[in-house]
Amino acid sequence: MNPLLSRRNFLKATSLAAASLPFAPTFSFAAESKRKIGYALCGLGSLSTHQLAPALQNTKYCRLAGIITGTPAKARSWQAKYKLPERSIYSYDTMAKLAENPDIDVVYVVTPNGLHAEHTIAAAKAGKHVLCEKPMEVSPEKCQQMIDACKAAGKQLAIGYRLHFEPNNLECIRLAREKVFGDLRFIEAGFGFAIGDPKQWRLNKALSGGGPMMDVGIYALQALRYLSGEEPISVSALATTVDTVKFRDIEETLIWQMKFPSGLLGSGNTTYRFGGINRFNVNAERGWFGMTPAYSYHGLRGSRSDGETIQMPDIDQFAAEMDDFAQCILENRPTRVPGEEGLRDMKIIAAIYESARTGKAVKLA
Repeated sequence: MNPLLSRRNFLKATSLAAASLPFAPTFSFAAESKRKIGYALCGLGSLSTHQLAPALQNTKYCRLAGIITGTPAKARSWQAKYKLPERSIYSYDTMAKLAENPDIDVVYVVTPNGLHAEHTIAAAKAGKHVLCEKPMEVSPEKCQQMIDACKAAGKQLAIGYRLHFEPNNLECIRLAREKVFGDLRFIEAGFGFAIGDPKQWRLNKALSGGGPMMDVGIYALQALRYLSGEEPISVSALATTVDTVKFRDIEETLIWQMKFPSGLLGSGNTTYRFGGINRFNVNAERGWFGMTPAYSYHGLRGSRSDGETIQMPDIDQFAAEMDDFAQCILENRPTRVPGEEGLRDMKIIAAIYESARTGKAVKLA
């Protein structure tokens, strides 16, 4: 850096550069702050246990400051393991008392989809910022309620779109934005697996809001959106169910197509019936690029038509998303994955379900 360039101008220059690529990492002086943002995990299921709590140990600007659970045995186990004080242990019924605990800055909502609004609103009313797992909720109306509650409380709301911070996905976004292979022509994205336990909450529509579309299909939907850099103007979809016992009121497999304003077409697919789908591919006027696997926690990689590989450094994606939100709070700047981003996804998903139900294409505003 030119030694004559002032700190103020340097900040301005880096901010403008970051703004040119929506998902690019932003320059930050958050490291100057010695205070770490306290996170309380709301819901102590598999994701919190195996991903979020360990990730918090790898963050620069965060720490585990509390837990919220409906299972007393889990509370005791977590309290002992992470040496949490009694004042930092809450149940879903006592979330209002979060307001009395200055150690907790953020509530990370990790409960089933259909409970996200309830727990987000409770956290906001207690004066806490909220990071909510995807999908944001089970309907656009519930998403809007979450946004309104956080705005009324003067707190930020972010959605857990971890791939917005993942280097390989960011590299593919760069290839698309910079038109390295020319204008985009077609994008295909899919994510699916064979689901196990028939009694799990993901197969209960009241809690999940739907089938694989609401679970892993949303990753493919996100890929279509952030790779295209556009919002779809219409969708059409087809859903099918073979096992009508296990999938009584949700789809088993779903495919959809999206049309974008530029004329670009996108195709997505998701399933709970079989595995091996974890990819996206982008076709452009002078070549192609894509990733397989594209959405996993680790080991992501891709390829390009010019023979180069896409294999950026492997990171802890959850640590990256939590650190970024912590920096947003420390620096009083907006998150790149706000509630409005989750609301947009939910509106598109609602249209996809409507198209699958009616057999007709659905236009989007």
